[in-house]
Amino acid sequence: KSLTTIMNKCTEAEYRFGTTGTLDGALTHELVLQGLFGKVHRVTSTRALQDNDTLAKLNIRRIVLTYDEKIRKEFGKQSYQDEIKHIVEFDKRNKFIRNLTIDLRGNTLVLYNYVEKHGKPLYNLIKDKADDKRKVFFVSGNTATSDREAIRGIVEKQKNAIIVASLGTFSTGINIRNLHNIVFASPSKSQIRVLQSIGRGLRKTDDGKHTTLYDIVDDISWKSRKNFGVLHADERLRIYGREKFNHRTFNVNL
Repeated sequence: KSLTTIMNKCTEAEYRFGTTGTLDGALTHELVLQGLFGKVHRVTSTRALQDNDTLAKLNIRRIVLTYDEKIRKEFGKQSYQDEIKHIVEFDKRNKFIRNLTIDLRGNTLVLYNYVEKHGKPLYNLIKDKADDKRKVFFVSGNTATSDREAIRGIVEKQKNAIIVASLGTFSTGINIRNLHNIVFASPSKSQIRVLQSIGRGLRKTDDGKHTTLYDIVDDISWKSRKNFGVLHADERLRIYGREKFNHRTFNVNL
């Protein structure tokens, strides 16, 4: 909307250039942009930039958490909000994410969506179990910009720090040079949000290590009924396929 307002007022602009690494794939979005700037030109792809060593290599590990048969059977067809509430408050799931995060070596970014319901409990679980020497940071929309920048600066000098951050604050506009792992703790199907979150880990690290993304998938399906978590994960899988990202799927019984 802001872009449309600005461009519509630039009546005397002879040349218009708009650059982005992420189009959301929606036809409406693309048509609006074409109206403002002209035809969309795709000059390169993330995969091509990885292949020519401009960006860090990315490995995606899809971890499908299969819920207990009793839970899946009784879950029924729930609304998206009810399912999300169940997922983010599920103790076994949060402990799995905690254990995964603590086991990872290198600087790790854990991305969540809901501050009070999910972000803070996850942060407390991780902080309580992490080694005392390991720095663990919490970032939400309430964190001052100067503090976010300070945290980013500290992490770039660390080798084993953990940042538990909201998608809104750390999916875009933040560059962390030494990021080795990203954990998607909250499900999302937005192409822009997924690609921008991945973008946090594509800056090459000082040690030359690859970046690994851990995509948590919640399988509460029963027979032919698929839950939102699985449907959204399928959408992310299509994004990974389109972008030609390396990905593997692992199944874990919760």
